[in-house]
Amino acid sequence: MAKLTMPFHQVLLLLFFIFSCLFFVTIQSRHHYGHSEQEQFHIVSHVSLPPSLAPEAAVAGPSYSVFNVLDFGAVGDRVTDDTQAFKLAWDTACQIKSAVLLVPDGYSFMLQSTIFSGPCKTVGLVFRIDGTIMPPDGPDSWPRNISKRQWLVFYRINGMSMQGAGLVDGKGENWWNLPCKPHKGVNGTTMPGPCDSPVAIRFFMSSNLTIKGLKIKNSPQFHFRFDACHGVRVESLTIKAPAQSPNTDGIHIENTNNVQIYNSIISNGDDCISIGAGCYDVDINNITCGPSHGISIGSLGINKSRACVSNISVSDSVIQHSNNGIRIKTWQGGSGCVSKVEFSNIHMEAVRNPIIIDQYYCLTKNCSNQTSAVVINDISYSNIKGSFDVRSPPMSFACSDSIPCTNLKLTQVELLPAAKGRTVANPFCWNAYGTVLKQTIPPVYCLMEETNATIDNTLLCG
Repeated sequence: MAKLTMPFHQVLLLLFFIFSCLFFVTIQSRHHYGHSEQEQFHIVSHVSLPPSLAPEAAVAGPSYSVFNVLDFGAVGDRVTDDTQAFKLAWDTACQIKSAVLLVPDGYSFMLQSTIFSGPCKTVGLVFRIDGTIMPPDGPDSWPRNISKRQWLVFYRINGMSMQGAGLVDGKGENWWNLPCKPHKGVNGTTMPGPCDSPVAIRFFMSSNLTIKGLKIKNSPQFHFRFDACHGVRVESLTIKAPAQSPNTDGIHIENTNNVQIYNSIISNGDDCISIGAGCYDVDINNITCGPSHGISIGSLGINKSRACVSNISVSDSVIQHSNNGIRIKTWQGGSGCVSKVEFSNIHMEAVRNPIIIDQYYCLTKNCSNQTSAVVINDISYSNIKGSFDVRSPPMSFACSDSIPCTNLKLTQVELLPAAKGRTVANPFCWNAYGTVLKQTIPPVYCLMEETNATIDNTLLCG
């Protein structure tokens, strides 16, 4: 048999050809396997499968993961109880470094009273409400074993943002009609019966919070409440409830500091913003308030309690068709102080009691006189202009018999009667000391000179 011989260079070329063919087949095989696996994945049906305990999050940009409550079993049909789905979504998002809990547009979710607890591992958790959330419809639908004093509570949360284009509907109508509510009795009196009503959204012992862009309406009681919080920014909210809805304060803060409330529209049946005991470093700017009971500090000193409020600024705002304008209200018998408060650049439209200090605050009109009082000192009113309802004086400084109000300062205050041709009451002062830096309209002749004021400095907060 004859030997087959090939030159060495041809052998090399043959080996190279064989190797190239094998490599190409391998690559094609791998590509074909991957494609088949992908096709197999896509044909799996998930229509009837329940959500897993922790669905994988969609990625929202380079750093945030989205946890949609629908993926956790929420239905959003206004009837189904979606509380557990929201809690599961919260508990999952709370463990992720950067997360968005999404309440999607186009759905209405019914939630029972619940607490969203921290602390979370999330840095900058976003609770985004684009749909609608609501509680059970009135006290008869509220579970008997659940507190009727609160609906949604956020506890020990740091660095959370609540925002979105959605709606929080408090469905408060049936709560307002309880027989115990003030407007149900004769001449504003109350009637016997259960009276607890839930605050819509409450933050407790939390910090570095941002609430932005939401619409909230018809809370059974306060719409937002912040207790023992630090670092709160509220911006671009719309809060709405009927003028006769009782105790529906828009935003209430208590024992809370470093607060900014900006660029919001509030109309309701009580204070647009109320500032309770233990608050300081509060800046309120560009608020459209009313109809309402105005913007208030207090009430303070109830049941002989001690209350300190300081470093408060309210500016560049409008108060319209309200029972009060800018108000400080305290109970007799309390202690502590209100100091370093500035009201500036505020426009009044047909407001009853545009400027008022009331140290005889009493809901029953049968409160007995007391010898102690919350001290009111260093209060400034600047560029307060507009019209007032002539049923009450344009300015009233009703200070305690035993402890005067001191260092009141008025400049560029111009308040004219909303109804022409009516008898107008003069500004009222009682035990009030201060200075009119620029003549007011109407003139305030009743303030006493500061040189005659005496106050025990030990009564001041510090």
